Amino acid sequence: MSIESSSQRPSGEAAGAAGFEKPAPGAVFCLREFGVTFPAQGGEDVVASQQINLDLIKGQVLALVGESGSGKSVTAMGALGLLSANALVSGSAVLDCCHQNQELVGAAREILDQVRGEHVGVIFQEPTTALDPLFTIGDQIAEAIAIHGEGKRKRTTLRQRRAVRTQVLNALSRAGLGGDQRETERIADSYPHQLSGGQLQRACIALATANHPSVLIADEPTTALDVTVQAEILDLLRQLASEGVAVLLITHDMGVVADVADTVAVMRHGRIIERGDVRTIFASPSHDYTRQLLAAVPRLNSLRGGAGSGVDSGAGDGVAAVSGDGLAKVATVNSDGAASEGDGVASRAGDSGQPLVRIENLDVVYRNGRRHVHAVRGVSFDIARGQVLGLVGESGSGKSTIAGTLTGLVPIHSGSVQVDGLEVAGASGRKLRGVRSQTGIVFQNPASSLNPRRSVGASIGQPLQLHTDLTNAQRRQRVNELLEAVRLPASMAQRYPHEMSGGQRQRVAIARALALQPKLLIADEPTSALDVSVQAVVLELLANLQHELGFACLFVSHDLAVVEQVASQVVVLRQGQVVEAGKTTQVLSAPSDPYTQALVAAVPVPDPIIQAQRRAKRASALRAA
Repeated sequence: MSIESSSQRPSGEAAGAAGFEKPAPGAVFCLREFGVTFPAQGGEDVVASQQINLDLIKGQVLALVGESGSGKSVTAMGALGLLSANALVSGSAVLDCCHQNQELVGAAREILDQVRGEHVGVIFQEPTTALDPLFTIGDQIAEAIAIHGEGKRKRTTLRQRRAVRTQVLNALSRAGLGGDQRETERIADSYPHQLSGGQLQRACIALATANHPSVLIADEPTTALDVTVQAEILDLLRQLASEGVAVLLITHDMGVVADVADTVAVMRHGRIIERGDVRTIFASPSHDYTRQLLAAVPRLNSLRGGAGSGVDSGAGDGVAAVSGDGLAKVATVNSDGAASEGDGVASRAGDSGQPLVRIENLDVVYRNGRRHVHAVRGVSFDIARGQVLGLVGESGSGKSTIAGTLTGLVPIHSGSVQVDGLEVAGASGRKLRGVRSQTGIVFQNPASSLNPRRSVGASIGQPLQLHTDLTNAQRRQRVNELLEAVRLPASMAQRYPHEMSGGQRQRVAIARALALQPKLLIADEPTSALDVSVQAVVLELLANLQHELGFACLFVSHDLAVVEQVASQVVVLRQGQVVEAGKTTQVLSAPSDPYTQALVAAVPVPDPIIQAQRRAKRASALRAA
């Protein structure tokens, strides 16, 4: 496609003559002195990013790293004209369109519409919001091909529709969806809600690459995925780069960077503070902030060959990170209330008395039309009082379903679920209300679990209003105490969720969950959406609070390194069944089940050399299969 516009630049030399640094050899997308500012009415303008200079090289992966709010996504979306109308974009963003350099800053809407989807593909973080729930996967890819594809394929005749359908199936196949023609056809005819998280993200990759773009921008594409699916997605990004695509990977996960990137640029407060070859950056980072990011990455002891030590997050919310053993080393509380040094979850033969949670032969069955789907099958485990159990497994393995049965939110088909001696299934409204008042829940995404129309104080105070007889003044005092407990000032009670950072919102969610001093805390993926430094802060906070208050904790996660820090015993789920359980250190250092072995092997470590070796082994195993 040939793009004509007044902002077109004929060559890299012309860009250099305009006062900008010349593009690097092989560069297909160049940012020079690029910046994004949001004007504020009656106050100072918000400078989201400034003086950004980047080159995306054909066949290479550039990782743009930094915490939430550092300007990563704003920079990428601003270069493509995808920000709100009030965003002020400055500098230069030049894209090589069929060997003609096109300036995107200030380009007409028609130019940007042509560029996006044909020359530049975008993979967003959350596929459930990036895909339209009312159209099948195949229809959405077909639309992109019809609008941007070679020859702008129409779909009016049977022959044209078949040609587009073939391209759709080829795009899905390239993205690793479907082992055969029939399976690929099924996925193309599926709606987003009918696919797993990993399949949805692959569908987004198929959509972004259907027209063979020269540039691919992947914005946190693996944040919500379990480690095995994450490894598959990263291998797919590497494959696309090997085919000549220039990939910009936006992430806060340094393990992911080590696995897939060729070069790294580190952002902080809207500026690039360090850049270079990935091995050089990881081996000898020159900036303190880069060193802090690397130090804050949770690591499996079994992969690094020894026990971890505490790290200083150095960023985010400014609280020291949890030490390597985390919650596993805190004092546990026996049934008589005496503190003792424990190792986490007691077995049924243990000396900690009756467990707080006992699950036996649990089955959960959902009806899907005429079919019955077993979400959980034959699961049994205990959680002792004042102790922590990690529940891990891939997306759809039944982790959150099991957590839901503890409060009666998910009905059970058979088996037994007891909380503090009470059988939850069939419990009366009053008894079930009592169980729920003694159970706090911290959800994965505080942005959606906190009511945006309620102030922080109102959200934290709501359980107190429902379950206690405290006066308004007493509730306000208790809210202030809870905010102080999660290391937030009392003044935060007047704020709303959108006025806080991700880490602050999650701390508010923890304060709300602990408002009634529960005996059990259910933490459902509480750190998966957070930066590593903020994640370390939240883990440290949970460790301190658990030590002080002595509640038991069911810690649901797909991040094995985090689970190793917070839990002393772990249950591994696959397809609704327990495949392995035991002491965390033993299970993760010497897993006996092949699935657990695959989970451990897929955990990325912040070492590019090790990750290159592991990636080569994955590729070899795939070829052999």
